[in-house]
Amino acid sequence: MNPKILIADDEEAPREHLRRLLAGAWPDAELVAACANGVDAWDEALAHEPAVCFLDIRMPGLTGLEVAQRLQALAAPPQVVFVTAYNDHALAAFEAGAADYLVKPLDLERLQRCVARLKGRLASSSAPAGPDLQQLLAQLLPARPTRMKPIQASLGKEVRLIQPEEVQYFESDARYTRVVTAEGEALIRTPLKELVAGLDPELFWQVHRSVLVNSRCIASAVRVDENSMHLTLKGRSEKLPVSRQFQGLFKGQ
Repeated sequence: MNPKILIADDEEAPREHLRRLLAGAWPDAELVAACANGVDAWDEALAHEPAVCFLDIRMPGLTGLEVAQRLQALAAPPQVVFVTAYNDHALAAFEAGAADYLVKPLDLERLQRCVARLKGRLASSSAPAGPDLQQLLAQLLPARPTRMKPIQASLGKEVRLIQPEEVQYFESDARYTRVVTAEGEALIRTPLKELVAGLDPELFWQVHRSVLVNSRCIASAVRVDENSMHLTLKGRSEKLPVSRQFQGLFKGQ
């Protein structure tokens, strides 16, 4: 099977340059997404489950580092290659941590060496997603602000401000996102993938591409069969789906 590749860079020229170089250096790879920001990169990674993600570390919404951190929580995290500027503060840490990285402007020979290393890892079923990547990300990522912005929901002529801590879960469809609290629910037009960037990942767990749940509200995770699982929430009757990618959040002790 041809490996699936995702690339993300908020600048079109470097993004297209990488795409063209990859077409030559790895012709049997399938480019499934070329994203202009970290929010889309995370969402497309959930949709396509790429084997390798090339992530620019400086992107709006979610940085490449933040996207990589979220990818590490998946059941089968992809290989990650960071794309960075020559004078970026993270470059020394990448070198010290032996993480895969490419420096702009990109060089075909350097990319070919990177691709050869990636092919070796993908050929080994026991290969990790990256050497000491979680430790490296913990070193590089700044602490997130503890205060999250209120969510603004329009109810007729009223704009209701909902504190994120009050939300039990978010559920998105093609047009709207349901914001469910103990007092009721509201619809907002903000896609779930954009909400993710402004919420504390320690409090709000993404359990499905369309579901984000307040971890304090989870009562139990129930495995239905080998491939399916759902959540029950405290004081609520509905069951929320957990996709295969996120079932590793609920391992038990």
